[in-house]
Amino acid sequence: MDNLRLWHKFLQVIKPKTSAANFRTFFSQTILKSVEEDKIILTSASAFIKETLQQRHLPLIEQTLATLLGRKVKVEIQVKEFEQTKKTESEDDFFQPAQSQNYSLNPKYTLENFVVGPSNNVAFAAASAVVQNPGTSYNPLFIYGGTGVGKTHLMLGIGNAILKKSPSASIIYCSSEKFMNDYVGAIQNHKMADLRTKYRSARILLIDDIQFFSGREGTQEEFFHTFNELQSKNSQMILTSDRPPNEIVKLEDRLRSRFAGGLMIDIQPPDFDTRVAILKAKSLEWGTELSEDSLRLIASSTESSIRELEGKLLQIIQILKAQNLPASVENIASYLNRTPKKTLSLTHTQVMSAICEYFNITSKELSGPKRQRGLVLPRHFTMYILSEELGMTVEKIGQVLGGRDHTTVMHGRDKIKELILKDSEMQRIFTEVKQSLTSS
Repeated sequence: MDNLRLWHKFLQVIKPKTSAANFRTFFSQTILKSVEEDKIILTSASAFIKETLQQRHLPLIEQTLATLLGRKVKVEIQVKEFEQTKKTESEDDFFQPAQSQNYSLNPKYTLENFVVGPSNNVAFAAASAVVQNPGTSYNPLFIYGGTGVGKTHLMLGIGNAILKKSPSASIIYCSSEKFMNDYVGAIQNHKMADLRTKYRSARILLIDDIQFFSGREGTQEEFFHTFNELQSKNSQMILTSDRPPNEIVKLEDRLRSRFAGGLMIDIQPPDFDTRVAILKAKSLEWGTELSEDSLRLIASSTESSIRELEGKLLQIIQILKAQNLPASVENIASYLNRTPKKTLSLTHTQVMSAICEYFNITSKELSGPKRQRGLVLPRHFTMYILSEELGMTVEKIGQVLGGRDHTTVMHGRDKIKELILKDSEMQRIFTEVKQSLTSS
């Protein structure tokens, strides 16, 4: 039996032994790479799928393959090689820069495809100046604004522009959570020297959502010294936040002073014409050309968040394609005029139960303290659904998920919101989870 036939037979056998969601999410995105005498190597589409298969399904996989082959085998699961340089649906990977520092910059976000308007033209001009003279023009550059207005896009656009000019430049991009986790891990493993070498040797340091440093005294202390070291070397620092430094509670005055010592720029929600321009650029990027009237109609439906605007556009495109309808003003108006979304009439217990069933985990694991890769994504999906669909406060969500801090909940919720917009696999998972809730 050749490898292709063996794997096809394996999938036929395994399909009735697991849920449809697990089969689509994990098994159908894994292939058989090689068969040796007593060892079989599988390759999965992402680190998240690999971890889940190893933790939840490995005994079943080995038993099924042993039965098909008539001998005992050991199964090894690898990640497809392309994931070493390309981000995939692994939510945990989304937070972490790759081992090669520059690979953490998503090439999708450039200054060329950043749509400039009255709400962000000053920020864009500052970003362009930083690219021309990193470390000297504005250092640090502190960009703040509400959720989904383009802060991360602009920051990554700067990083990618500098990288284009200087391919060997040492650039580190990470979230505030990643920096905090690195700091805690360095303390636990007695590797503070390694942590300092990593961050303080950067030519360009980009940190997202700096407001989550709030109340983290040890992290603030370490970042304070990192900041001073980088500034003394004229290394460029770019920070984003949802609010200006003077409004970040429990932030040390010395850090607040240093953040304000560079250039602070806010990005406001886009005006109507900018929203139309963003929609036009995105629709062309996604292979759908919409009329000016259609674009203006969609732009008038959302005023605050670019992310929300892009999400609505993506939903419209997908629905029209699924129903084989033309992208006419009438069809788009029909979609937009539907009854506004209502919160799900479910309890948080029902939502958590559905999440556990979908991801094949227990409620204890979902709300417990473990931070295994296979638990982070379902936990953050829970935060997102409880907040966006049930309207629960972040404080209440933190309580039902084992007493987690409200900033942790906000971070998890916002990251899933961002992933759903730009990752088709995340969109599919969210749709399937929500369907399981509405049909229950």
